[in-house]
Amino acid sequence: MELQRLDRLLSSQTGMSRSEVKALIKKGLVKINGEACLESDKKIYGEQDKIEFCGKILNFKRHIYLMMNKPAGVLSAARDHSAKTVIDLVPEAYRRKGLFPAGRLDKDTEGLLIITDDGEFAHQMLSPSKKVYKLYEARLDKPLTKEAVDAFTRGIVFRDGTSCLPARLWRKNDAIPDAACVEICEGKFHQVKKMFAACGFSVLYLERKSIGGLVLDGKLHKGECRELTENERKSIFIGNLT
Repeated sequence: MELQRLDRLLSSQTGMSRSEVKALIKKGLVKINGEACLESDKKIYGEQDKIEFCGKILNFKRHIYLMMNKPAGVLSAARDHSAKTVIDLVPEAYRRKGLFPAGRLDKDTEGLLIITDDGEFAHQMLSPSKKVYKLYEARLDKPLTKEAVDAFTRGIVFRDGTSCLPARLWRKNDAIPDAACVEICEGKFHQVKKMFAACGFSVLYLERKSIGGLVLDGKLHKGECRELTENERKSIFIGNLT
């Protein structure tokens, strides 16, 4: 717990600029523990002080962690001048400064995406050394072969010499021979598609289903998101929710 400037804290929690926040403070639209505060540089404890902002109680959170069901056609980026990004899909109630997608999905790839403002959390989740496996389901242009499974197990090497760590690959359903599941613990550019391409396959559809022990909430429609519970955040690293 640490003291923070009022304007900086409100900016981080609301997504407003500090100049916008300062203007609202000057208008008397901010109360601290029931009393109006006109000092932008006042030091407060966000965790224990009761902050009223524009008539609403501010629920202070040092960081936010969102699960999104990413739709196809949207960029995994914080901002883009010409295309819609996943941050554009985040409801106003969750908006704050510094939000970014922790680990990208290709524009045409769907499924589980974590959005946060916690850089250290994202680093731990994405570091190959942490062995946090990401599970994808893919539809291929032809039936999966044992040769491809063996190649993934050994570790794919791309034409440019880039090596991938060993991955897990299996047929999702014997009744659908071109449906595959793949688990990787790293996230190189277009990695899953390029791994399949190295084995002579084209990926027709790709969806991420889980990260570690965190499984995509089946109640989330495409483009929707919700906050993660503490147990769900932990499950990313411990492998399950139990």
